[in-house]
Amino acid sequence: MSEGKFKFTREEKSWMMYDWANSAHSIVVVTILPIFFMSLFEDNTSAVATWGSVTSASKFIVALLAPLMGTLGDFKDMKKRLLALFLTIGVMACLGLSGMPFSPKWQLILGLYALSNIGFAGANIFYDGFLPEVTTHERMDRVSAWGFGLGYIGGSTIPFIIFLVLFMTISANMAMAISFALTGVWWGVFSLPLLKNVKQIHYVERKKGMVLDSLRQLSTTVKDIYHNKTMLFFLLAYFFYIDGVNTIIYMSTAYGSALHIDGTQMMLALLMVQILAFPFALLYGHLAGKFGTSRMIWVGILIYTGICVFGFFVRETWHFWVLAALVATSQGGVQALSRSLFGKMIPNRERSNEFFGFFEIFGKFSAIMGPWLFGFSTLKAAEFIRSRQPEISQMELDRSAAPFGVFSVLIIFVFGAIFFALYNKQSKRHVNN
Repeated sequence: MSEGKFKFTREEKSWMMYDWANSAHSIVVVTILPIFFMSLFEDNTSAVATWGSVTSASKFIVALLAPLMGTLGDFKDMKKRLLALFLTIGVMACLGLSGMPFSPKWQLILGLYALSNIGFAGANIFYDGFLPEVTTHERMDRVSAWGFGLGYIGGSTIPFIIFLVLFMTISANMAMAISFALTGVWWGVFSLPLLKNVKQIHYVERKKGMVLDSLRQLSTTVKDIYHNKTMLFFLLAYFFYIDGVNTIIYMSTAYGSALHIDGTQMMLALLMVQILAFPFALLYGHLAGKFGTSRMIWVGILIYTGICVFGFFVRETWHFWVLAALVATSQGGVQALSRSLFGKMIPNRERSNEFFGFFEIFGKFSAIMGPWLFGFSTLKAAEFIRSRQPEISQMELDRSAAPFGVFSVLIIFVFGAIFFALYNKQSKRHVNN
């Protein structure tokens, strides 16, 4: 389909605007908050491990909720209500974080951060579940990619630029407080088009005992996925490679802080990621139409494998900039195409949310593993280095141990590649049959 003929419907535009809305959380809370959190500790190695553990714990909670929430969302009028519930949790947590720079209590910061993650990830179950509702099978790659693209160029970039301007003109604490408050407001306001214009077209009629019915339906869905080897191998591949992608996102600034990269330089590098990620997300969507969705996901996996290897050697600020540029090329593209590829596999649109619930559980359970592995590897490397060099300074210890954290993520991408190869083999066999 030519670019000139490709016009988005009102429902598609409204759905894509939610990426614009919630991406403010991805840049302000996920990447700026860790810099503030790390500044509260002298021992950055322990702080990285703590941040990784809390990130994993919040993802674990969503992973446990995802299948049941996904099944409940398939009942009439429930999808949008549940989206609004998790959206409210996330927005309120962001507003709560706005008070932290003036009274920093690291336990409360971690609690609000975890709640914001639960709200963000929980709402995404239903947001992703609306994708088959708002568009067609043929348009899914493009619509999904444009959603991520709008998130980068708008939801991520504009709040981040506002933060940088505030950071350079007023006190750092006030800049952070305003930015966290802005994130909550931005997320809530720009979610309104989706809440107003997107309707749940495919659904199961609500009835008495629907929660119990949802629990029973879960076993049926598990059997359906198990017997659908193409979907099963894809979900196993997604479990690993998307965990690697998310780990790089969630641990990037914590990693930079452990390497003692200047905070301003890190933020500027992150701004570059948001700007570059927009055209690259659209490029992935465009190239998927020419070369196939699976091939473009392969490209993303290979690039991220290189990121883990290169990340091990990062020591200087310019190294961090190169690493950020590499991430920008594939971050949005891999996520967007994974979402649309899975959407095309769903056999029954009335059960789209149910299947996306399992899509989320594979994504969120994987997100437990990566940050924990990153933090654990960093901590163990620090213990080993300290045992060999008792007199090493804390700064040198941080800089020497942290690269082992990012290198450990390579293991995850290797497993992702193995299962994605099995998915491709099964997919070709299915087509041939």
